Amino acid sequence: MSPVHATRALVDVLCELAADADPNSLSVRLAATPAADLRPTDGALTGVDPETPVLSDFYFPDAGDALTNVFGVDLATPTGQTAGRFASHPDGNPEVSITDDLHAQLLVAVPPWETENVRAYDRNGTARDLVLVDAEAPEPDALG
Repeated sequence: MSPVHATRALVDVLCELAADADPNSLSVRLAATPAADLRPTDGALTGVDPETPVLSDFYFPDAGDALTNVFGVDLATPTGQTAGRFASHPDGNPEVSITDDLHAQLLVAVPPWETENVRAYDRNGTARDLVLVDAEAPEPDALG
C-alpha cells in the first residue's frame, strides 16, 4: 500500500491549528502538489517520485461558512482541489471515527499536538505510512 506524503511544514501548521482548537475537534480540507513542483527546504528533494501528490496546502476551516450555511455549498474551496482532509481528535483516539469526513487521504492528529502524533489513512480508513517531505508548495501565481 502506498504511503501518504505531506510536507513537514503543513503537518506542523495543522498541529498548531489543532492545539488552538482544543478541546474542540478540527476538520480541514487539504490540497496536494506534485512532488516535482515543490521547493525543497533542506537540500535536494530525493526519494520521492516527481509525480507523487504531496499534501502541501490547506483551506481555512471557517472560510465561507455563511454561504455554506445558507446554500449548502462550500464556496471557500475550489472544486476538485481537495486531495485530503485533516481531522483532530482531542479525545486521544488516533483511529478514524464515524464522524470523520473521509477523503482519498486522511490525516488524524491526537494530543499532544506534535508531528509524531499524526496518522495517515486512506478513504477506507486503512492505516498508511505517513512520509514527511521537507519542501514547500510554490507561491500561488499573482491574480490576473
